[in-house]
Amino acid sequence: MSEVVEAEGPQVPPSYPPKSPPPRKKPVEAPRPQPATKENSLTGVPPRLVVTSRRARVLAFRADQWAAKKAAGQAALAVAEWHYPLLDEHDFLKTVHGLVRTAVAAGGRRVSVHLADQDNEILVMVLNHQTDTHGNAEAVPAEVAMLRTVDACGTHTDHDGHTWWALLNFQPQQRKHLA
Repeated sequence: MSEVVEAEGPQVPPSYPPKSPPPRKKPVEAPRPQPATKENSLTGVPPRLVVTSRRARVLAFRADQWAAKKAAGQAALAVAEWHYPLLDEHDFLKTVHGLVRTAVAAGGRRVSVHLADQDNEILVMVLNHQTDTHGNAEAVPAEVAMLRTVDACGTHTDHDGHTWWALLNFQPQQRKHLA
């Protein structure tokens, strides 16, 4: 038989609670490559319009026959909060009404109105969120383009749909009339 040999020295009781070994650390995983697309690789969504360093408001409506009147009224209330006494309210209302009416006529189920201000100007953008390219995308209505306070206007189409826009100036220059 074999003999059991005990260690020499004083007998020390085990420490309580017994110490457990630290958990194993997972190795740091390298970021996985993202496929190349038109989308923003950080968020996975298409890039959106971003307005910084100015006041902005977005209003959304169902694209129906009342959308233009509702949009003009709500846009006027939003801009009134910005306290611009020189704003020609008639031109502003006519601009919003005309752009929304055109967007509704071009198709889509909803319309959004985007307002932004900077340096005595207000940008009014209306999107119909209709992404197909064969829609009835019309030009900016002539009654909007000819307004005294409209400095510039136009249209464009991108991944969000078709957009109509106008830039209104609070202190408009006198327009030269062609004779």
